[in-house]
Amino acid sequence: MVRLLQRVCCFSVVLLITLGRGTPNLTAAERPWNVVFFLVDDLGWTDLACYGSDYYQTPHIDRLASEGMKFTQNYAACNACSPTRGALMTGMYPARTHLTDWIPGWAKQYRDFPLKPPVWQQHLAQKYTTLPEALQGAGYKTLHVGKWHLGGPGNLPEDHGFDVNISGTNRGLPRSYHFPYGGDALKWDSRLTEEQRAGRYLTDRLTDEAVTLIREQQDNPFFLYYAFYSVHAPIQGRPDLVQKFKEQPRGTHHHNPEYAAMVHSVDTAVGRVRVQLEQSGIADRTLIVFTSDNGGVCRKTSSNLPLRGEKGQHWEGGTRVPVIVLWPGVTRPGTVCQTPTITMDFYPTILEITGVQGNTAHNQNVDGISLVPVLKNPQAALNRDALYWHYPHYNVFIGVPYSAVRVGDHKLIHYYEDGRNELYNLTEDLGETRDLSAEQPELTSRLYQRLQTHLKQVGAQMPLRNPTFKASKQ
Repeated sequence: MVRLLQRVCCFSVVLLITLGRGTPNLTAAERPWNVVFFLVDDLGWTDLACYGSDYYQTPHIDRLASEGMKFTQNYAACNACSPTRGALMTGMYPARTHLTDWIPGWAKQYRDFPLKPPVWQQHLAQKYTTLPEALQGAGYKTLHVGKWHLGGPGNLPEDHGFDVNISGTNRGLPRSYHFPYGGDALKWDSRLTEEQRAGRYLTDRLTDEAVTLIREQQDNPFFLYYAFYSVHAPIQGRPDLVQKFKEQPRGTHHHNPEYAAMVHSVDTAVGRVRVQLEQSGIADRTLIVFTSDNGGVCRKTSSNLPLRGEKGQHWEGGTRVPVIVLWPGVTRPGTVCQTPTITMDFYPTILEITGVQGNTAHNQNVDGISLVPVLKNPQAALNRDALYWHYPHYNVFIGVPYSAVRVGDHKLIHYYEDGRNELYNLTEDLGETRDLSAEQPELTSRLYQRLQTHLKQVGAQMPLRNPTFKASKQ
């Protein structure tokens, strides 16, 4: 009953949406906003042509940026996937929800390192009102396509406010991108015929489903959350595209044709969805957001240069990600916003744009700030001067337990193994090559104290000493 009450929104919003269904007499300005949210898995900050790649080809995403707003200092809520996805659904810092690592995390961390993680939350808790629940309660059709990775049975998309769930399970990756996807247990509430499904590359197949859903719901207000499995491992591009990129000159930093093919498939998917919005006559009333869940994977896969680090790590390469927003009639074409933003901001932003209330039943501490002011004017100020990260874990990408805070140009990183701090000026040193903590001890101390205050306020869980590790060293 409590969950049902949480989904009840103000009568005026529900009435507006109800009247909007199938009512051709409404003007475009009177129709409710649809929302399409693209979340790519592991897409790095420079993995798009419009963000600097000279090898990957992304004409449809570049067009989206040229028609909307590109953010240059946007961050994922975490350096790993599940926490960022939970932050998007709730508008809350992962440190507050205690969902602080990818599910189920890296088991090796319990044996071979000085610290071990706390007993953290390994599914999206039911007590929060998610973004789809809020929209569903106001009459929206809520559609999930792709990767979920926020819990299994009892905590799947349909348990958190989605009317339709196509392929979303607790799996973080497919066994294969090639049909039949390695016999994967992805959940298919398919809108396609068997002939349409057979032999399709996974990204193409998911896009087929998304396009079909848009056609089905074009007369209703809808929220489509298209969460790609790409460009996460296994690095497998569509063969014809791989061959195409093998024949292309390699870029300065980007050079993997399999990965280039995967990025290109994501780009084609964005283009196909936009074509369907236009064919359905609803493009002018559809908000589009495109972003990534964490930084890109380097080594043989890609490169985040000039950023330092990669997915799973505490430097900019682990958390700085692209964001493009198209709000038709509001965002000015080709604008660039340099304001620091973060995943949680899209929860209040989407609710404000759609006119839907969030959680009215109990106090949900939404940490995000609506981006509506900067979407209207990229020079506008947001009522926030600090961003935070908290990751009490180790991971396979040589990530270590840390917390961080960014205030203005400066970013402080606190390491839990030895208690040391690093300080960087991101405007002068984007690659985080020069630690300023010894040169600016007062600023380092001030930012560290501010970080500690924040962690206490959100109830962050701390990493614990690992007695097994200690015993092995004696």
